[in-house]
Amino acid sequence: MLTYPLSVAGLQRDLPLCKVADDLHIAAFVLFGDAELTVKCAEVLLRAVADIDYDYMITAEAKGIPLIHEMARQSGAKKYFLARKGLKVYLTDPLEVVVHSITTQAEQHLYLSGADAAMLRGKRVLLVDDVISTGESIRALEQLALAAGATVAGRATILAEGDAAKRPDIRFLAPLPVFNADGSIKG
Repeated sequence: MLTYPLSVAGLQRDLPLCKVADDLHIAAFVLFGDAELTVKCAEVLLRAVADIDYDYMITAEAKGIPLIHEMARQSGAKKYFLARKGLKVYLTDPLEVVVHSITTQAEQHLYLSGADAAMLRGKRVLLVDDVISTGESIRALEQLALAAGATVAGRATILAEGDAAKRPDIRFLAPLPVFNADGSIKG
């Protein structure tokens, strides 16, 4: 299996390359199960956003959960918000947006409970994700935050994949290239 050697937050990982399309492969970055990487990335990302004034953080299910939880723990935040990918019975009066992610084949929906939306109203939020690539997931989070009446204070991610590394509105720890089928970096 082809891999990409990644250096982020002072740690090294070999990421397996995964096919998205015949002419596009991505390096799979997964925090689940890697406590050392999660803790260190949260620490360094918190330093990267230290100058951003925000009241709350929000992420989308599922890969951003360990990151936002650790960021909240390290920063002393007592609350963070999670946009769910499925409509749960306890999500009363939910807000809903549609998202098309590069890593998911089908259209997805993100939901935020009405109770969470009420807490976000008038607040400044930091949008958090593990990887920003096409920007669709972070855009959907922004739509939910705005629909709730919040102001987006900033966008933070561990990795900015492909052209996302050129975006001036994202704080990120490292760029992540995209790849050809042979494992070479797309130019």
